[in-house]
Amino acid sequence: MDFHVTCVVVGAGAVGLSIARTLARAGHDCLLLEKQKGIGQGVSSRNSEVIHAGIYYPEDSTKAKLCVRGKSLLYDFCNQFSVPHHNCGKLIVATDQSELKQLDQIYAQANANGVTDLIAFDHKTVQQLEPNVRAIAALFSPSTGILSAHDYMLALLGDFESSGGTVSTQAELLAVSRDPSGYRLTVAIGTDAQPFHLTTRALVNASGLGAQALASRIEGLPEYAIPKLHYCRGNYFSLQGSNPFQHLIYPVPPQNGAGLGIHATIDLGGQVKFGPDVEYIDDESYEVNANRLALYCEAVKRYYPGLDDKKLVPSYAGIRPKLQGPKDEPADFVIREESNYDLPNIVNLFGIESPGLTASLAIAEEVEGLLAL
Repeated sequence: MDFHVTCVVVGAGAVGLSIARTLARAGHDCLLLEKQKGIGQGVSSRNSEVIHAGIYYPEDSTKAKLCVRGKSLLYDFCNQFSVPHHNCGKLIVATDQSELKQLDQIYAQANANGVTDLIAFDHKTVQQLEPNVRAIAALFSPSTGILSAHDYMLALLGDFESSGGTVSTQAELLAVSRDPSGYRLTVAIGTDAQPFHLTTRALVNASGLGAQALASRIEGLPEYAIPKLHYCRGNYFSLQGSNPFQHLIYPVPPQNGAGLGIHATIDLGGQVKFGPDVEYIDDESYEVNANRLALYCEAVKRYYPGLDDKKLVPSYAGIRPKLQGPKDEPADFVIREESNYDLPNIVNLFGIESPGLTASLAIAEEVEGLLAL
């Protein structure tokens, strides 16, 4: 007889952990499967570790709604579970007259999204706050912050397990088929073990970069229902030496919506890094493209003219699971319960890029609401 569990969540990044924790805290028997040797080794471990305010996303988009809600939940969680974080704020800077109109548009977009705490600064105020930054004007976002993503995920895991949940690492979901009790899953543990079977009432696919591949293993889900995945690498370069900033520094973002521009973030240890850029690639490669150093220096010097090129060194790279190609309009999160394909209580999450970390607890609320358990 197959082992049965009420809920199975696949993917132990920040989003999968948040969903599993929420389901376990609601009293559901929940199993969390992770293909890697440990939690948080995918998208969640290779990002800027920023708590986003919810400024840029289109009004009424899922990204905007869940980022704003998630930000509040995340700060509360960090305080409750002593997760290292810092509400440092960020400056969005205009470096020439042509960017002032974009600042006005960003301010209006933030207000439309419910982010009503932005403050407009003139050149003099920016200089007082950030003497090393070149800007003719800026918007200050006081609710933006930073956190330790690793400690956040450890806290999620701890609360999930304390709530009765079980996590299984090196566990790959190979197939999903219908079953009288819901769904029958074929799972492989490790590299040598024989696959085993279990049944579940509900399945949540929070596999990040692997979400499309996993969805293709669900019997009855048509290929056309699975959006195309675009690998989009973001390179990061670290600044050697002392930190010249007090806040996160963001340029006015590019108009194509592919990213937020090459910005300056500070980790909790005070290390400054610049990035990420937007580099569409064909394969899942995390090698930092050192050839982009000149591009970085040029972009950073627009707002930090004192940069010493020799102090900028390759650090790491992350890959965004984008749903849009390089010439496409920005895509929203896809969080979809699959009853339309006669697959009730299966939820697929596609394109969970930034602000997925910030939105993770709100995404968990959303997924819980989609399941009939």
